[in-house]
Amino acid sequence: MAAATRSPDTAPPEADGPAGTRLSRLRYRLSVLRHEPTHLLGILLVIALLYLVLAPLVAVLSDSAQVQHGDEGQARQDPGSFTSYYFWRVFRSPVARILFWEPLLHTVVVALGVTVVAVVLGGSMAWLLTRTNVMGRKWLSTALVVPYMLPSWTFALAWLALFKNDSSGGQIGILESWGVHTPNWLAYGQVPIILCLGLHYYPFVLLLFGNALRRIDSQLEDSARILGAGRRTVAGRITLPLMLPSLSSSVLLVFGRILGTFGTPYILGLPVDYSLLSTSLFRAVNSHQRGVTAVLTAVIVVVGVLVILVDTRLAREQKRFITVGGKGAMDRVSDLGRWRRPALGAALAVFTAGVILPVATLALSTVSKTPGVFRADNFTLKYWVGSDLPGAPGFPHGVLRGSQLYEAAWNSLRIVGLAALICGVVGLLVGYVVVRAGSSRTGSLLRQISFLPYMVPGIAFAAAFLSLFAVRRGPVPALYGSVSLLVLVLAVTHLPYASRSGISAMTQLGREPEEAAQISGAGWFTRLRKIIIPIQRGALTTGVILPFISGLKELSIVIMLTTTGTQLLTTLSINLVDYAYDQMANAVVLVIALVSFLATYLTQRLTKTNLSSGLGG
Repeated sequence: MAAATRSPDTAPPEADGPAGTRLSRLRYRLSVLRHEPTHLLGILLVIALLYLVLAPLVAVLSDSAQVQHGDEGQARQDPGSFTSYYFWRVFRSPVARILFWEPLLHTVVVALGVTVVAVVLGGSMAWLLTRTNVMGRKWLSTALVVPYMLPSWTFALAWLALFKNDSSGGQIGILESWGVHTPNWLAYGQVPIILCLGLHYYPFVLLLFGNALRRIDSQLEDSARILGAGRRTVAGRITLPLMLPSLSSSVLLVFGRILGTFGTPYILGLPVDYSLLSTSLFRAVNSHQRGVTAVLTAVIVVVGVLVILVDTRLAREQKRFITVGGKGAMDRVSDLGRWRRPALGAALAVFTAGVILPVATLALSTVSKTPGVFRADNFTLKYWVGSDLPGAPGFPHGVLRGSQLYEAAWNSLRIVGLAALICGVVGLLVGYVVVRAGSSRTGSLLRQISFLPYMVPGIAFAAAFLSLFAVRRGPVPALYGSVSLLVLVLAVTHLPYASRSGISAMTQLGREPEEAAQISGAGWFTRLRKIIIPIQRGALTTGVILPFISGLKELSIVIMLTTTGTQLLTTLSINLVDYAYDQMANAVVLVIALVSFLATYLTQRLTKTNLSSGLGG
């Protein structure tokens, strides 16, 4: 009786003969797919992501082992044949030191230095905000994460505006104009790169440390003090062990981000030929060394994957550090007493160094003819609105007068906006398939593939995309120089954030609303449009806006892929740096910072979230 009452759409119709049976089964399966296409959607997403995530990496690895056109003389082999020439050139040849070993050493030194600066600043500020009654906790918890909203090379340009000497092209810095000579080691190279990147990444450590400190039950520390333990003993035997997972994650993730960062090492390292792996890779791309580019990309990818795998392993170890206690005790803070004002001064000094000083320096440089001269006749708006600027043949007008800024802004908004929209929608669909498919192979594979771009440094991923799409491959045309390529690479590289947001949101949504609509006869697209998307609009909004904010100030991913017709705000600023138009480059960076800050502020108001939530106040 139960079978007789089934809907014709959900029960396989009966037919006579083998042919009729096969046709009936096909109709039944198509009907099921129409009403519940989760597995089909998952397969399509897996295929698409395999091509967009794995295929570029496979293509770049293939380039590293095949003789490229133009290199047959050096490799002494025909183009396309298998070779180890590029590995020899990168690792063993007379130019290997310049191509790889020195940049590798510089990368490790810079990464360690940046990690120390970021951990010291971020860790101390996190402790002040979460464990003390420092004055202005609520305001500071927001103000101290602002440096992370700025483009990373903002600090590099501000540093040059202050310390640049006469050993490189363009105008000298403020200190040099005052008669204070700045040596090369202070103006360029290792020291300023470490300090500038440390100021940019310390909010990253601040957020990780702050959240970890708030999870530690202070009753454990109180109990130790009651039993006679001193502050050093409590810190060494209780607090520090509980903070080890957060500390290790901060160190590894900051190290991993240094692998792919480009703007700051390029701006501060170029005048003294101080190369990191990222800038060495960029130089190989610019000199059309495809084989060398492929090998360098493979090295950066391998190191980045190892860093993330180690961090994932350590994240699993966090279960060993779980504590159980009263939640009310977690919010207990220490009274600084007479140290409240000095602590506030220290926090304000960090904020000044990370926000006020670089932004004010850049702003001042854009309205000064000569740096460091504070006379009325030295101030001008020509770098913003002037026309026929002398000595600037490639950019003969202020940034607000010509069309370049507006074209770059329009390209940034439409390309990044479209990429963010695709990223958000695909992220929600990935979350839907992963959760609804349960423990199926499709869901597990989709979860892993969608996270893979996070493990690849941005500049390496851009090089891999360039390798795959620079020429026509089968039915896929060459996309280099097109908007489509930029949209694809930005969407794929930011997919891990959107997919994790989608998975988290779908985990909290039961099947009941969908099942009720399905019983009422609603198809899958109707359920998606009228149930899933309205309920998950918060997760969808987050999955769109966060990639949009990150994409607006993205440089490492797009620097190799833009052309004259697809100039973005970030690449426009770097091109102005190359032309030594320092004031106009600084003006463009200020525009990027303003747009990024406004987008972040509007995002927090729209989603009713806060980057610094839980830190204090």
